[in-house]
Formats: sequence, structure tokens, C-alpha cells
Amino acid sequence: MMHVGQDDGREALAWSPQDITNMIEFQRAFDRELEENGEMVFNAGLSWPDQARIVRYDGGVPVVTDGPYPEGREFLIGFWVVDCASAERAHEIAAKASSSPGPGGAPTCVPIEVRPLAGPPKVDA
Repeated sequence: MMHVGQDDGREALAWSPQDITNMIEFQRAFDRELEENGEMVFNAGLSWPDQARIVRYDGGVPVVTDGPYPEGREFLIGFWVVDCASAERAHEIAAKASSSPGPGGAPTCVPIEVRPLAGPPKVDA
């Protein structure tokens, strides 16, 4: 999961057109590499946090509020679900994602959260 801070995310909107192109080309090549290696399961980018909504069930009626954390400084901007052989490989993939170029081609070093998918709960028989 790729996290950015409020300032980092909005700052990217002010990048030069070439810096944005470089970042997009990197991401596309990175995704192709994961697909060619058979490791890509699914990936997606997410909209800005001001478009997030929290929905709760209340007697059959959806109650919708802004959210989830308007005061938060960091937010999830996108994610990859990969199927790889080890935690070490997952960390290599995350480090490469973090090396995505920013202004002037310097690596952005964006924090990437790595965690396994949870399986179904185990039921004792």
C-alpha cells in the first residue's frame, strides 16, 4: 500500500509535466514487470481523501458521512496485491515501488506498507 502525506500528495500536482510523465512511465513499467513475473494479482490507485465516505447501516438505511480521517496527515493513494514466494520478495517489490521517480528523477522514497492478505478464520472442528 502506497502512503503519501497531505503535503506530498498535493505537491505532486505541481510537478513538471516531464516529472509526471517519468513517474507514470515508471509505474507502468513496474506493473508490466510484476505481470511478466506472474506476481501481479491486482492494483489500483485511489482518489484523494476528500472524496472518501464512511457508510454505516442504520435500520436498513445507509448513513453516509465524510471520512475516514479528515484530520489525518497521511493517506492511502494506491495499492498492489502481489503473489510472491517470500516476505523478502515482497519487500524487494515494495522497495522498487518506493523508488518511483519524483522531481528531477530523484526517488520519492514514498513509504510502502507490506502486509499479507488475511485468510479465512480457522474454525476448530
